[in-house]
Amino acid sequence: MAEKTFTTTELAKFDGRNGHPAYVAVKGIVYDVSNVPVWKNGKHHGNLAGRDLTSAMPRSIHMESVLKDIPVVGKLVD
Repeated sequence: MAEKTFTTTELAKFDGRNGHPAYVAVKGIVYDVSNVPVWKNGKHHGNLAGRDLTSAMPRSIHMESVLKDIPVVGKLVD
């Protein structure tokens, strides 16, 4: 199966609200955080699902170690 690609506009639809899955992108990889309890309702420590959180990485020293356990759903292409 081909890997799914997302534009920032497409990623924004996966905001974790109104029954939508919650996806976030970090360093070009899109993760499904829908089943992560701290991402309930598409929010976690001021970060919002449906966005590229690469710029938030310096603020979160543990994000990369946490992401290794989160399902990857595709790549961000823009």
